[in-house]
Amino acid sequence: MPHGSYCVETPRPNLTEPSPNGAVTDLAQRLLETFGVPFYLFNADGELVYNDPKWPPPPTNWGNKFARQAGSAHRPPLGPPQLLVYEKPLLVLGMEINTDRQSPILAVGVFLTSRLAPSWLLKRRLLRHGFRENAQILCEKLLSQPAWSKDTLLRTARLFLAHYRLLVEKESKEKECQALAAELAGTYEEISLLHRLTQNLRISQTDEELASLALEGMLETVPAEGLAVLLLPPELPGGHEKGFLQGDGCFFTRGNCPLEASQLLELAAELKVAESTRPIVCNRRITQQPAWQYPEVRELIIAPLVGGKECFGFLAVFNHSQGKEFGTVEASLVGSIAAILGSHSSNLLLYRQQEESLAGIIRALTAAIDAKDAYTCGHSDRVARVAVRLAQELGVEPRLLHTIYLAGLLHDIGKIGTSEAILRKPGKLTAEEYEHIKQHPRIGYRILMDLKHLSGVLPAVLHHHERWDGGGYPAGLAGEEIPLAARIIAVADAFDAMGSNRAYRSRLPDDKIDAILREGAGKQWDPAVIEAFFRIRDELDAIVQEERSAREEQQFFLPTTSTVHGAIPAAVLAAT
Repeated sequence: MPHGSYCVETPRPNLTEPSPNGAVTDLAQRLLETFGVPFYLFNADGELVYNDPKWPPPPTNWGNKFARQAGSAHRPPLGPPQLLVYEKPLLVLGMEINTDRQSPILAVGVFLTSRLAPSWLLKRRLLRHGFRENAQILCEKLLSQPAWSKDTLLRTARLFLAHYRLLVEKESKEKECQALAAELAGTYEEISLLHRLTQNLRISQTDEELASLALEGMLETVPAEGLAVLLLPPELPGGHEKGFLQGDGCFFTRGNCPLEASQLLELAAELKVAESTRPIVCNRRITQQPAWQYPEVRELIIAPLVGGKECFGFLAVFNHSQGKEFGTVEASLVGSIAAILGSHSSNLLLYRQQEESLAGIIRALTAAIDAKDAYTCGHSDRVARVAVRLAQELGVEPRLLHTIYLAGLLHDIGKIGTSEAILRKPGKLTAEEYEHIKQHPRIGYRILMDLKHLSGVLPAVLHHHERWDGGGYPAGLAGEEIPLAARIIAVADAFDAMGSNRAYRSRLPDDKIDAILREGAGKQWDPAVIEAFFRIRDELDAIVQEERSAREEQQFFLPTTSTVHGAIPAAVLAAT
């Protein structure tokens, strides 16, 4: 279906037409209670709209006759009550009463001025004013009713009109209050939904999680039979359709969604939703056209998930649940939710790009360390993974695992500033050489200090050579003064260093490594970390051997924070 075969509809306000109610019957009952006599009720055209079943019907011409008489007697149409007939003992009272109908009601009542009047005179008056076969019956009913004076009747009529006008106004205000309360309740639900969504605009919240949260909330606030969110795959411009049809996109629905993902994508393309700056509304003026190819879609609101200059998907609302048409209220809410989802997707994209950039920096830095000393190639990654497993065993919060992992990768970054001759020296270091190499924690700190995304790793990089007894460097911290991440990395670093070949010695046997670590607990290393180490000693050895084997087979890539997921511990991936 070509897009030019139908028009996109501009959202319109919801309109409700007035419907007839019991206003006429209620008015008749109130008149009877006030005057003790049933009234005939006519509309503005003089048609009878109410006649008490126990009361004789009026003459056929009364409606038109009194309607014209009342209309010509005063301006504007709604005026004071008047006597339409005043021939003793007969009184005919007329009142124009404004109900909740579009036009006023003419109420006509027949009264007796004196119960002592002869019945033949009353009957003659009734016959004269149109009552033929019903004159005798009406005469008998009136003679059984209380008598009214002209002044008393008009005064009562004026009081009735004033009272009834207040009742009508009261009912009108009550309806307005009810409508306002319903509108406020709906608005509150909408605001609550938008608030919940904005509260979940966290980088840790995925597109899929936020989309599901939005659909759940919309089920309670949008009067629709079906809802859907279509998230496009991260393709190049123009490649969305191909990517989605290959299964790279995500499609979420709630309620009765009449379209498949591919159909919604096709419809969005036909309506050019991605090029729109606001929601597109298609009500029956559009969906009932012959060119419309989606017969199960009666009403539709569809909005793009736009962030920056990118369209990340579409939010669609199908078929009004109350049989009405969608208007500006629903369209505005859908547009607001789509804007939130689009902004979140855009922020996630920017975050991923920053993560990729950071990953590139880390790859370059770790590669530079390995290039300085072939003997320590892979050491940083092994330390990082061993440190993460130790942290898990110690019960460290999951959100800190990512920081510990990065600290493990970068703990020796300061060796970039260390002389290669010293790093590769096969013999024992001199005092001067040892002092030189002791500067690498400070050098590493200075290298990383301007990278805000790596601020969390700085304490571990600076203090991973501190000792539990205070004899370490560079600050001489002791005990729990040393950051926990640094204490964990210190054990992981020592474990891998002793188990690796170095220029100045061959790797130590496992029993020797274990003896040194046990001896150093409470002196060089945190005893709690050493205890954790021996609880999972076999696991840590497997981690180290796995990395070395993979590197020897040349199937290992330097790990990053966002790529090569097989090289990153699952706990770290979950934490990010």
